[in-house]
Parts: sequence; C-alpha cells; structure tokens
Amino acid sequence: MNQTIDVENLHVSYYGKSVIHDVNFSFEPGNLVGIIGPNGAGKSTMMKAVLGLTPRDAGNVSFIGQSVEAVRKKIAYVPQRSNIDWDFPIIVKDTVLLGTYPKLGLFRRPKKADKAWALQCLEKVGMEDFAHNQIGELSGGQQQRVFLARALAQQADYFFLDEPFVGIDVSSENVIINILKDLKEEGKTIFVVHHDLGKVEDYFDELILINKNLIGAGPVNEVFKADILQQAYQTPFSVMSGMGVGV
Repeated sequence: MNQTIDVENLHVSYYGKSVIHDVNFSFEPGNLVGIIGPNGAGKSTMMKAVLGLTPRDAGNVSFIGQSVEAVRKKIAYVPQRSNIDWDFPIIVKDTVLLGTYPKLGLFRRPKKADKAWALQCLEKVGMEDFAHNQIGELSGGQQQRVFLARALAQQADYFFLDEPFVGIDVSSENVIINILKDLKEEGKTIFVVHHDLGKVEDYFDELILINKNLIGAGPVNEVFKADILQQAYQTPFSVMSGMGVGV
C-alpha cells in the first residue's frame, strides 16, 4: 500500500551549505502531523522542499505514488505570516476566493457557486463579519483564520501550514486547531510546523522531529520522549520536564 506521502533521502543546501540532509518519512492518510525542532533546524525549509517550493539537492517526494506536480491542485499551503505582504490591497472575501482558483483552470472566472463556497469557508473560521475588510486591517489571529479559510476553499487533500499559531490570540488558535482536527477526521492529511512543545500531545497524532537531519518520525508517544528530544534540542531534561515531556 502506498502511503499518502513518502519522503526519501531529502537533501537541501543553500550556497553550498547543507540545511537539511537524509530526511526520510512516510505517513498514511488522515493524520495531523507536527513538525518540531529548535530554531534554525530546517523545519520550514523541509516543508518547502517537500512541496517543491525550494530546490532539492537530492531526494524523492511522492503523494500516493505521484509527484508533487501531479497533485499540486490537491495541496493547500499556508506560509508563515511574516512572508505575506499584508499591505496588498485585497479584501477578505476576495482573499478566500483565491482558494477556488486552482480548480477553475486558466481564464475562468469564479461563478456564483464559487463565491458562495468561499463565504461558507469564511463562516467556518468565524470571519464572515469581516468579509469586506482589507486583509491588512485584521489582527494576526484574524489574518491566520482568513488564510485557513482560503486553504479550505481549495478543497485540498493535503494541508501544509508553516507556524500557524505564532503571534495569534488564544481564541483564533482554538478555532484553527479544531478545524484541523475536523479535517483529519475527514481523512485529510495535515502537516504543521510548530514550536510550542507544551501543546504537542494535545494537537498531533504523529511527529517529525528535525535538527538538520531527521531525529525521529512517527506516533507522538514514540517520538515525544525526553531522550529523543534532547538529541534535537541539546537541552537537559530538567528544562524539558516543564513542557509535559515524558521520560
């Protein structure tokens, strides 16, 4: 049986300096996968390399036996908020409507049904009252909800979110994680670059632990252990113990 996503021998370098190397993992459909590791570990680079947004030096990536290019329309990607131009003059409902474009094809305009679907996605994240606001007017948590709505509008099978919980309010974080859990129950596969170790066990089924190379990948209860975490974070267990990390 092909896994929903297979990554084999992934290597990425910038200007001749290795950023990540020898990363291998595979996961079945219907999992919420956390990607964790210290700052500068290569988490975002790995995600972008898997999606073909950053060149790979080596490695193979497949989605149910197909290349990322073949399933591009089935993939929704939410980048870090710091990588988005919030001054771009676009209102919230039009931002979400962009999520329908991959399925429309070239030179086709969104129809009434597409606009209704975009509004439905906006309602799902609780942002329908802001439909006519400029995206730059919103708070960090509101912006993140809107970009999740855009991803939902895409009707994707695979969701990749890069640090979605950074700099947002608790209410928005709760809304987002509950929607991601619902997507998982629908059989979708979700990858989330994450930094708060205290919430790992509540949020994820599976983990990828990385620090330049792969430290561990698999069920949370197998990877989220003090001895394995110490290999990545190089931090004594006395510091980690306050984060709910098991022995």
